[in-house]
Order: sequence, then C-alpha cells, then structure tokens
Amino acid sequence: MTVEELLQQEFGVLPALIAAHAVEQPDAIAVIDGARSATYRELDALVDRVAAGLQRDGLKPTEAIAVCAYSSLEYVAVFLGGLRAGVAVSPLAPSSTPDQLIMMLDDCAAPLFFLDEGVAELMAPVADRIAARRIALDGSAAGEAFADWLPPDGAKPAPVEIEPKWPFNIIYSSGTTGAPKGIVQSHAMRWTQISHGASSGYAPHAVTMVSTPLYSNTTLVSVFPALGLGGALVLMKKFDALSFLELAEAHRATHAMLVPVQYRRIMALPEFDRFDLKAFRMKFSTSAPFAAELKADVLQRWPGGLVEYYGMTEGGGSFALIAHENPDKLHTVGKPMPGHDIRLIDEDGKELPIGEIGEVVGRSAAMMNGYHNQPEKTSAAEWYSPEGERFIRTGDVGRFDAEGFLTLMDRKKDMIISGGFNIYPSDIEAVIVQHPAVLEAAVVGMPSDKWGETPVAFVTPRPGETLAIPELAEFVAARVGKTQRPSAYEVTDSLPRSAIGKVLKRELRDSFKGKVE
Repeated sequence: MTVEELLQQEFGVLPALIAAHAVEQPDAIAVIDGARSATYRELDALVDRVAAGLQRDGLKPTEAIAVCAYSSLEYVAVFLGGLRAGVAVSPLAPSSTPDQLIMMLDDCAAPLFFLDEGVAELMAPVADRIAARRIALDGSAAGEAFADWLPPDGAKPAPVEIEPKWPFNIIYSSGTTGAPKGIVQSHAMRWTQISHGASSGYAPHAVTMVSTPLYSNTTLVSVFPALGLGGALVLMKKFDALSFLELAEAHRATHAMLVPVQYRRIMALPEFDRFDLKAFRMKFSTSAPFAAELKADVLQRWPGGLVEYYGMTEGGGSFALIAHENPDKLHTVGKPMPGHDIRLIDEDGKELPIGEIGEVVGRSAAMMNGYHNQPEKTSAAEWYSPEGERFIRTGDVGRFDAEGFLTLMDRKKDMIISGGFNIYPSDIEAVIVQHPAVLEAAVVGMPSDKWGETPVAFVTPRPGETLAIPELAEFVAARVGKTQRPSAYEVTDSLPRSAIGKVLKRELRDSFKGKVE
C-alpha cells in the first residue's frame, strides 16, 4: 500500500508506514544523529534486521524488550524493529535509580535489554541482578555489541499481522509519586496519534527537533507522527538551549516538542533573537505547567504557531490550546480535543457543572490498556460514568469557563488545605514569578500545628539578581489572600526536576529545613 492508502485506514501500524516511505522517498533523510544520518531506505533496512534478530532470539508478539540509553539512531531502529516484530517496547529512563531499573526490567519481563555505557555504569552495583541479555547500542562494554548482535545485511523478519489491542509500548511513570507504574499503550492508541499528524503540519520535508528523551511519552507523541508522515528527526542526546538553536537553524527545523522549562531557558538566552527560526511551522509543549507570560513571549519572538497539549501518558481526555489563535486564553490549557469527552467530578465521583472546580476525567480513542501487572492501580485510575463509560482520572483539579476552556488549578494531591481553605499552589507560583528578580518558583504544603498545612515557597532568582526575601514576601502578600501567603521562603539555585521538566515537589518537601507555624 502507499502511504496515502495506509493513512486512510481505520487502523494501521507505524512499521508499515516506514516501509512505504522507503519505497516512495528512499533517499529522504529520516534520522539525523550528530554527524550521522539515515535515509528512509537505510532506516527500513535496519529496522528489518532488528526485527529479524528479535525473532531469531525467540521473541514472540506481545512480549517485551527494554531499552535504556541516550537518544540515537540505533535506539530509534530498535524501537521500530520491536514494533515490526509485534514486540512491545519498554523504554526506561536513565535518570531512574538502579533499583527502579531492576524493578522495571523484572516487571516487563524483557529477555533482551538494549543499553549504553552510561546506563551500564549506573547499574554496576546491581549488575548481577540483571536477568536479561545485554546489548550495547553504542558498541561499548555495556554488553554484546549491537553491530555483532544484528543479523547480516538484507535480513528480513517473518511478517507479523499486528492486532489493534496489542501493546505498542510499556512506558513507566516517572515515579515522582511513588514506585513507577508500567503504562501499557496499544497500537490502536498510537495509530490515532499518527494518523492525525497531518493536522499538526507533519509531512515529508518537515524537520522535527527531538530534544527530550525517547523514553518519554512527551517525546514519542511527536516522534511517531513525524516519522509516520515522512519527515526527518534531529536527535539531541542532551538538551542545551544554545545547541538547540544552533541545530534548529542549521537544519531549518519546522517542528519541536519542548517542555516549559526548555522554553524558558531558550527564551532567556541573550543570543536568541540573532537566530533565524523562520522555517518553524509549529511548536508544541506538554508535561508541566506553562506560564501564560512565557507563552506570550514565545508567540511574540519565535516564528510559527504554538500549541500546548494537556493530558496524561495514560491517555483518556486531552486538551489543546492553539495559543496563536487564542492569545486571550494563555492562562488556560485550551479546549478538549475532537473526540475527547471531558468531565469534572467531585470527591464522591459526582459530575459537576461548568464553573465548578473538580477533578478532570476523560475518555477518548487514546487510552491505556491499564497498568502492567497492577489491576488494583488500574482500577483506581478509572472512573465510570452513569452510562457505564470508562474514563481515566487525571488527578488534576480544574474549572471550565463559559467558552469551554479549562483552567487548571493544580494537582489534586498538591492542593493545600490550610485552616479549612483550599489553596492551589499554582495560584501562588503565578504571583511569585511576577517579581522581576524571580526566574521560577514552586510552592508546597508543609505540616502545620496551627493550620494543618501551610504553603512554603521555593524560589530561584534570575541570573545576576539578588533576591531579598522580605521584599519578595511583601510583594506576594500584596497580591494574594491572607490564607495564600507562604509561611516561609527558601532560595535555591534550581528546582529539582525530572528529565522532562516536572518539578519534583516531594524532593522539595523532604529538603525543607525551616520552621512554620
């Protein structure tokens, strides 16, 4: 089938699109990895060899392989090769602890573990607990060299008829709220994202910057449509704001998926305005709160559109804020995407009307099958409507306005109840960052004998600025209610974040050494 015919199907698979591009545009660049690159013909042949190697080693459809490494051409090929063989891919985070990685490897039961030297060094203390066969993507001593593991040139796998409900990948949650959970996403779910890629401008000749890690769903929701629609990926092993701009200019990048902290670092560069970024068609963001003032700065100074997505790796309901079309709604995360049913519920699971504050729940074609081997946690993440329809709970608290735009108040678990009042940290954070000496801020609830809980603020000053806490406290007190005023402030060089930019508030709570009433 042609690419066009494949995309018109109700269900299809990404490996078939890669094969079709290899026929229709064999010499088009698919992946750029530093000084190396691969055309669609070369990528398709490498994917065939990976799939054939997996079948040779006894991997059966719906079984899993694990990958833990920095982004590379080989990483992309292994992911796609696993899919072509009908094998689920479990991309693991190199930022995890050794014990977490062992837990994830055991949970997904991967007989093959693709890694690199950095991950091998990290896991050295637990190396004797790794049951999987190790294959070094970078040819290092981390395991058997990838080049030696691969079948010879021209090897092809036996065809596999992939079913829609088969697991496409098992992505483990960040573990910021406890032990990581394996989120199983199906081929059907991914096909929904890929087949709608044209609406975001993905197409042949599009060039997508990949500056977040390949284990993250944030990255993959951009990578798969970009490849499925025949564009090129520019891989960054580690994000650096200046290097990002240099690569984007050099490759005439058209698309990028960035988390808010990356936007903030890029826009803060004194050199930003000297770069030619006119080739950009669209920029995306997700994974963490995106400040309205930062969105406005991006819209003003960076060519191309800006879309913020709000949703979860688990799927369910997602929102899109088309920021360049709604400059007066930058404080929101937009409206539900087409085909996404979103509702707000109270503590008792009762649906709430527009204007009320409640937990966001959603359903769509893009929903996880469940948490791998954890039926109880799967059940806890679900809400069923009175009609019996399955929704996914987000754990986020928000409110719809009259036009259907959602304003997020905060994570349900992060809401502070102080003296009987509900306090949303994001409201306080939005005020703190208005101070000219503050770069970013995070507010957490700390136990208080007097109030039950009380807000405490952690702030990072702008480079070269001196932050006077009494002055900042006065600034904030003049702009928030009495119950919202932080009981204490701590200045920190940087906020602890996950690899995709989420502030690790649990670490902030654990690090607080001050006193509150």
